Amino acid sequence: MKALFLSPPSFDGFDGGAGSRYQARREVTSFWYPTWLAQPAVLVPNSRLLDCPPHDIGVKQCLEIAREYDHVIINTSTPSLKNDCKVAEAIKEQRPGVKIGFIGAHAAVLPAETLKASRAIDWVGRKEFDFTCKEVAEDRPLAQIDGLSYRNAEGKIIHNREREIISNMDVLPWVVDAYKRDLQIEKYFIGYLLHPYLSLYTGRGCPAQCTFCLWPQTIGGHKYRVRSPENVAGEMAYAKKLFPQVREFFFDDDTFTANLPRARDIAKKLAPLGLTWSCNSRANLDYDTIKSFKESGLRLFLVGYESGNQEILDRIKKGIQLDEAKRFTKSCHKAGVVIHGTFILGLPVETRETIEQTIRYAMDLDVFSIQVSLAAPYPGTELFEMARQNGWFAKKDKTDIVHDDGFQQSSLEYPGLNKDEIFEAVDRFYRAYYLRPKPILRIIKTMLEDKDVCVRRCREGYEFFKSLRQRKVDLAASRALQAAAAA
Repeated sequence: MKALFLSPPSFDGFDGGAGSRYQARREVTSFWYPTWLAQPAVLVPNSRLLDCPPHDIGVKQCLEIAREYDHVIINTSTPSLKNDCKVAEAIKEQRPGVKIGFIGAHAAVLPAETLKASRAIDWVGRKEFDFTCKEVAEDRPLAQIDGLSYRNAEGKIIHNREREIISNMDVLPWVVDAYKRDLQIEKYFIGYLLHPYLSLYTGRGCPAQCTFCLWPQTIGGHKYRVRSPENVAGEMAYAKKLFPQVREFFFDDDTFTANLPRARDIAKKLAPLGLTWSCNSRANLDYDTIKSFKESGLRLFLVGYESGNQEILDRIKKGIQLDEAKRFTKSCHKAGVVIHGTFILGLPVETRETIEQTIRYAMDLDVFSIQVSLAAPYPGTELFEMARQNGWFAKKDKTDIVHDDGFQQSSLEYPGLNKDEIFEAVDRFYRAYYLRPKPILRIIKTMLEDKDVCVRRCREGYEFFKSLRQRKVDLAASRALQAAAAA
């Protein structure tokens, strides 16, 4: 049966694809590859992967394409669920016999609630859904498919038995075939990665216990299940032939360096390929390891520093000491490895003082680029449960984590620190960090070295300051609503 794997149209510039850790609109144009959706798509013959937001595909065109398919499998998320239900209903209206399934972290942890969100949804995939999708596309009876929830003929929601997690990750086919078949890779941008880039997973799960992190707590699990170094190197060699225009390959595992012996083995196997690659890493590697990765083609680490306050780091179970992260950062500077650092404001229990500590800490680290996010308590995470138990949610709707324009909003607030103060601090953080001589000179240097980068940085600079202006509009709207409610 023909199956369509769909990331529906959404907010303008909304990066909610099956690979985005924060489903939201970014300060600059950013789109992650829909890898979680591509993986089952490549398992199913006669399927198509349709990633609407980066390809500028609107609802009308999406519906025209969906008309041709017997099965439509939609990746959804907490902030996009309502919109995705509308798209599903429109698909079902034009072709009532189509079977529609929802997958993704939100559906995995709230299967009954997801099914109740719309009568257009026939089934929901729980946990690891690759082979669940494959069996649905083979038109097997829903009642016989593990890891699936559905409505029976009487309208009762049935939860089939759990599907066994994949232990041998090498059984999964390479996702780059789906990328080549269905995606225009030039449509995918990440501000700190060379363009065009390509990302994929070499394993799933993460041994770290970070309370806010989405994938390990909803789909991937806390055991790091990996593909063999030979399998990874084989796909990379193949990808290099498929996509000669790619300038950087990114390993999007939650923590690629969690299994260091394997990471070192992969790096050795990548060295002869002459690739430029990057990965997620914890801030705990020694200089010799960093240097060896650099010599094997590593360009950049994506590092979650999160906060400059040790109590907050301990409370979110980060498992990293501030001094340890500083040593790692200095080692990267020494080895010539670029760092994109990510920080989160609004983690438990943020105060005005801890925000300022984090800003000062980031400036002291002085990494090449940063991302400042707002704490997002996704259902299924420990952070969500902590917020629920302690009454930290700023709104009655606990799933309301983005504004109407798709940008993140502050969902949590604490005694002495309200959500608007946390939201406003993001703007202050960015300005304090980037409007300094060092970051400005670094950016200018990259622009002078490459004409394409110069054009891109000019666009990103315009988008960045435009987004900061929009944040002020969102903040003013939030305060106006509060004033109206108080009156």
